[in-house]
Amino acid sequence: MNIEPFAVEEWMNKYEVGAKYNIAETCVDSVSLDELFELTGTDKKEFLEAFCARRLTYGDIEGLPALKKGICSLYKTLSEEEIVTTHGASGANHHVFYTLVQPGDRVISITPTYQQLYSIPESYGADVQFLHLTKENGYLPDLEELKKLLTPNTKLICINNPNNPTGALMSRDLLCEIAALAKGVDAYVLCDEVYRHLTQEDEWCESIVDLYDKGISVSSMSKVFSLAGLRLGWIASHDQNFIRSCFSHRDYNLVSCGLFDEAVASIALQNKEILLQRNRKMVRNNLAILDQWVASEPLVHYQKPQAGTTALVFYDLPIPSVEFCDRMYHETGAFVTPGDCFEEAFSMRIGYACEEEVLRAGLKAISQFIESRKGE
Repeated sequence: MNIEPFAVEEWMNKYEVGAKYNIAETCVDSVSLDELFELTGTDKKEFLEAFCARRLTYGDIEGLPALKKGICSLYKTLSEEEIVTTHGASGANHHVFYTLVQPGDRVISITPTYQQLYSIPESYGADVQFLHLTKENGYLPDLEELKKLLTPNTKLICINNPNNPTGALMSRDLLCEIAALAKGVDAYVLCDEVYRHLTQEDEWCESIVDLYDKGISVSSMSKVFSLAGLRLGWIASHDQNFIRSCFSHRDYNLVSCGLFDEAVASIALQNKEILLQRNRKMVRNNLAILDQWVASEPLVHYQKPQAGTTALVFYDLPIPSVEFCDRMYHETGAFVTPGDCFEEAFSMRIGYACEEEVLRAGLKAISQFIESRKGE
């Protein structure tokens, strides 16, 4: 199988460990187990003694019941039988394509977005067509353009809500219109929802699963719940034929998720409002800081994010984004992601969900680098 190099992940792998100011990270500032136990009021000794006494079997093959109950609480209409647990959201996205897509199937993917949503189906021989998001349209899908791409053999429409890298957020009405178009050709809609619930306003963030019977939600414990180290995600759908097929395919490449991962994730989801309150406060505070910085810098501009943890920031310098970000990293220690990783030239993706002091220092370093490059 031939597949395009995963640009954003290769960039992160190359530079993340040595970054002085990591404002490329997309997870809300991660918590330790000690912090999780303290935040949730969990008795650390009791939890660890109980877990350490367990035999390390495969555990609940289809997922720990407490975990699946917690996942259901993130949706309005989901039942525990409609969940497939996976190795992170990346494993979930891969598993959806592995289960559904065959050579020749039309797959429509928005762009910019996480590269998995188009490179994996391309590697399976799908007829991948792109629905380009533009700043002029608020980085939201153009329904007229979507209609032009739909054919009777369209298997899947891939969207990402909130969007990575722009932070755009689709409304309930827009999601319903996309679902209606998909229904017209009997297509699935896969929505990567890993940033769902991280809104700037106190509002319910809709899931495609609650709006469309062939909607597929993918999410994880990484971004919203600050627990990327668990490597735990899930697929959710009301389509029972699809769910059964997922479990059948899962037997070949996963079997089950980790006992410890599921136990810790269950604690987080049982106390989800505590973690969501912490993390929403962080992203709202930090986006205000980022927004002030953009307003103060004459050579940068962006479409302000509505949700999530990332912003796509454009700069007015004649330096390609990979070169810009590489030089800036080595000269200042500021670590961001080149826009060219998302096929967006002369831009950078900034992750603003880190510690406030890291964000402020990183933005200051970017300003210094831009000032030093004026006139090039």
